[in-house]
Amino acid sequence: MPEPGRTPQPIPTEQLHLAMPPTFGTLAEERQYRKERLAGALRIFGSFGYEEGVAGHVTVRDPEFADHFWVNPFGMSFDHVTVGDLVLANQDGQVVEGRHHVNQAAFAIHSSVHQARPDVVAVAHAHSIHGRALAALGALLEPITQDVCAFYEDHALFDDYTGVIVDAAEARRIAAALGPHKAVILRNHGLLTVGDSVDAAAWWFITMERSCQVQLTAKAAGKPVLIDHDNALQTREQLGNDLVAWINYQVLWQRITHGGVDPLP
Repeated sequence: MPEPGRTPQPIPTEQLHLAMPPTFGTLAEERQYRKERLAGALRIFGSFGYEEGVAGHVTVRDPEFADHFWVNPFGMSFDHVTVGDLVLANQDGQVVEGRHHVNQAAFAIHSSVHQARPDVVAVAHAHSIHGRALAALGALLEPITQDVCAFYEDHALFDDYTGVIVDAAEARRIAAALGPHKAVILRNHGLLTVGDSVDAAAWWFITMERSCQVQLTAKAAGKPVLIDHDNALQTREQLGNDLVAWINYQVLWQRITHGGVDPLP
């Protein structure tokens, strides 16, 4: 507290706390961190109701074996996944660590994305309600709110549907449709997002799902007013990078680790 009668002085910004992505001394430390964040993201997805039976999967690239990824076990509720339940699969879909099967759609789509995008650490896909509704329209997100501008000219539409994706060629088409972007809407299917961390990929999925809800709601009520091109681009530059996504996601991470069941055992 300031001394009585003395004007409070600003605290130097370098003395203020701001959570930032950690660095690691060993690959083992980084692997454990990525697995913890993956288990936490799955718990958060479960709490938001993104689970639809056995559909939906989040993957994270192993920091040592770049052609292997950790994924949620097939048939286990998002709400129950812990670090110890996670499965490590190679790019051919073979389990190399763990005791559960891997969802073949998870292998096919995620493996293709991980192979096509070496910069991508994590991939998120689930059958969320509003994502599926917008996907059923074969539509892209429009710049109608500040938040959705994070996706302005940085998401794509996979404008086809050929059934449950288990074929490698079809999965490669999805990866090609994603291109360099952070997200792709799979027509008649749902949303897929990527990031340079689990936190970023999960945040993009969550905010994309909410943006789908806002767009559907706004269009049901009337004709939304679009943000103009230049302002949408400027807003994307401010809000649309993976570091901003990571920072935003920490509020949700705190919720799952401080206020609920711990996903880390």
